[in-house]
Amino acid sequence: MSNEYTQRLQTLGIELPQPPVAIASYIPVTITNQMAITSGQLPMANGLVLHSGKVGSEVSVEDAAKAARQCALNALSHLQKALGSIDRIERILKIDGFVQSAPGFSSQPAVVNGASDLMLEIFGEAGRHTRVAVGVSELPLNAAVEVAVWVSIKPD
Repeated sequence: MSNEYTQRLQTLGIELPQPPVAIASYIPVTITNQMAITSGQLPMANGLVLHSGKVGSEVSVEDAAKAARQCALNALSHLQKALGSIDRIERILKIDGFVQSAPGFSSQPAVVNGASDLMLEIFGEAGRHTRVAVGVSELPLNAAVEVAVWVSIKPD
C-alpha cells in the first residue's frame, strides 16, 4: 500500500490529533463494504471546544472555518484509527457540515470550506467531494461547527 497521504501530511506539517472521545452513545466510525463514515466531529482540541457560539454574531467566519478544519482533522484521526492508516482512503465522498448560525447568517458554505479545503490539500483530486453545508440553531457543547466525513476505502 502506498503511503502517499501520510507523506503529504508530513510535507504539509500536519499532525493528526488523538481521536476525541465520544461524548454520547455512538461509535466514531462505521465501516461497511468499501465505505467508512464518521460520526459528527466537533472542533475539539486537547479536550476543549475551539470556537464556541453562533457564527455571524459570536464567532467570525474565519474562526468558524478554522473550527471546521479542526473537525475534519478529528474525523481523519478517527478514520486513521479505524482503518489503520489514512492511506487506505481511496477518496473523500462527502462532507456533512453543520454551522451553529446566528439569525440571518447565510455564509455556511464559506465556513465548511475549512473542512473541504483541508481534504483537497491532503488528498488532491481524491479529496473532491459532495457536500452539505447547513445552518442550525444549536450544536452539542455550543460548538460553532460539526462535520461528518464519508470516504471510500481502497480495495484489499
